[in-house]
Amino acid sequence: MKNLKDILYKVAIQEVFGVTDLSINQLVFDSRNVSKNDVFIAVKGVSVDGHLYIDKAISLGAIAIICEEIPADKRENISYIKVADSQVALAIMAANFYENPSSKLSLVGVTGTNGKTTIASLLYQLFKKAGYKVGLISTVKILVDDTEFKATHTTPDSLTINYYLDMMIENAVEYCFMEVSSHGIHQKRTEGLVFAGGIFSNLSHDHLDYHKTFAAYRNVKKSFFDNLPSTAFALTNLDDKNGLVMLQNTKATKKTYALKTMADFKAKILEKQFSGTLITINGTEVWTKLIGEFNVYNLLAIAATAELLGLEKIKTLTILSQLESVSGRFQYVVSSNGVIAIVDYAHTPDALKNVLETINDIRTGNEKVITVVGCGGDRDATKRPKMAHIASQLSSQAIFTADNPRSENPQTIIDEMETGVAPENYKKTLSILDRKQAIKTACKLSSQGDIILIAGKGHENYQEINGIRMHFDDLEEVTNCFNQLKMN
Repeated sequence: MKNLKDILYKVAIQEVFGVTDLSINQLVFDSRNVSKNDVFIAVKGVSVDGHLYIDKAISLGAIAIICEEIPADKRENISYIKVADSQVALAIMAANFYENPSSKLSLVGVTGTNGKTTIASLLYQLFKKAGYKVGLISTVKILVDDTEFKATHTTPDSLTINYYLDMMIENAVEYCFMEVSSHGIHQKRTEGLVFAGGIFSNLSHDHLDYHKTFAAYRNVKKSFFDNLPSTAFALTNLDDKNGLVMLQNTKATKKTYALKTMADFKAKILEKQFSGTLITINGTEVWTKLIGEFNVYNLLAIAATAELLGLEKIKTLTILSQLESVSGRFQYVVSSNGVIAIVDYAHTPDALKNVLETINDIRTGNEKVITVVGCGGDRDATKRPKMAHIASQLSSQAIFTADNPRSENPQTIIDEMETGVAPENYKKTLSILDRKQAIKTACKLSSQGDIILIAGKGHENYQEINGIRMHFDDLEEVTNCFNQLKMN
């Protein structure tokens, strides 16, 4: 049991009815999970307002309510604490509840449109190989040193973040690398955390269904750097036109990385192959198993972060050459007749363009590039024509199919994608609603040496149709196709 008064430390309280000197059990923001002696934080979410469930929370045993609006019919023996922002209060209280675990290790946040998972995951790999106990909070999974937990969001809720950080402290973890999404920042999930550093990868078209404008999306990312402490570092991609924007108001030590401009950390590409890339980082040659210019940016951010955290440069670069690609990020399998199938999470126009340009850059010129791509439902619809235009422009053949249509009609999504195809590319496109069939068709259309790109879902092992998740794995499907073709 903990004392509510202690948990409210640093929370901006506007009004109190009742007492705060209470022994409490847990902090809860989902009324369905409330039990005896809990504190219920009524959060105004995107689709649900927790204030509507205050009575339910009390009936289940809540003894204190944190809210932005005090109910008119207050209950006896219940404490009501009014705050300006319940999400901020939840984040600060979560950190206090777990005794501020983020201040007891080096927590580094990675934000940007693309590259967050790769940078965070490979930093985890690098520091593990360097002999440290490490944590990871990512889209793909949560790792407390060697113990893996399932991830449900890119950036989990504040209670979940602090719960795992606390577990990391118990397991003597020294470094934690965490993806920080724009949703997570906007919903104040990272408030109350002490960051040792922040990394900005890039900014392109995404999440405009949520943020409405690109400027709002950019400014949310920027606010993460605005809030970094003076003890932290802020590392930004100088080749991205929004890179310097991130540093404008930060108190953190400013550091930059780039391929095309002068920066604190500079890389140059010397050779590109499907087996890897030869690069230099600040003048030192490194061979990496990762492919593509976008991955060189990721590796540069990783090398810079390692150095800023005190790792010895030569040791960092030696380990860098051993790092393996992250699940669903430019992950490939080769058929018995030499067809290369690449599975990638590219689900934004910029990411898809990067992957296809990488493929076209490495191929000799005679191979066909067949792209299978869809767009998610109930998400930013404005990127659909752009994705289709890029796929049809940069591929020999583009097959439009379902991604995760969620509650939307998948055919409607494909119809909206098709509006982006330029007239000269019409003959290069096919639309196949069933994703499994689309992948099979790509395999049948391919010949020796051809390259199939299956984009959009990457590491995901499910497909969500009409709100129901069913098992579906792009890598699994294309591997099965290759095996069937081999038998035939």
